[in-house]
Amino acid sequence: MGLFDSLAKQAIGSMLGGNSNPQGDILSGLLSQAGGISGLMDKFNQAGLSDTFSSWVGTGENKAIQPDQLQQILGSDVVAGIAGKVGLDAKTVLPLLSQFLPKIIDKLTPNGAVEESNPSGDQLQNVLASVMKGGIGGLFGGAA
Repeated sequence: MGLFDSLAKQAIGSMLGGNSNPQGDILSGLLSQAGGISGLMDKFNQAGLSDTFSSWVGTGENKAIQPDQLQQILGSDVVAGIAGKVGLDAKTVLPLLSQFLPKIIDKLTPNGAVEESNPSGDQLQNVLASVMKGGIGGLFGGAA
């Protein structure tokens, strides 16, 4: 793994809450601000992207989301807050979120339905470990 891969994996892990400090859990904070997975789904519905979010929850292929669409749904303040917590700018954070959020939601809904809107810290850590297990290669189209 090259230097870029190591740094990117560390940044992604920090951004998504891949540390053991619950206060630093950005993913948990993002879900809390949105009202859980169901609240995030509502935001996608309001933005006219219910089919995209549904693909993440369902058992089929995940539809992609563009960084600018994700910023519209989450809001600039939320994105800026995430970026500030990880020491990156929004232009860096949004593409990472747009790549990893579909995989995370997919793994949080393994049976094709939102069974638990507010996953526990342990569930989030397990999902993050699973998503990160594929390494940074998953970000660029490799195995995830």
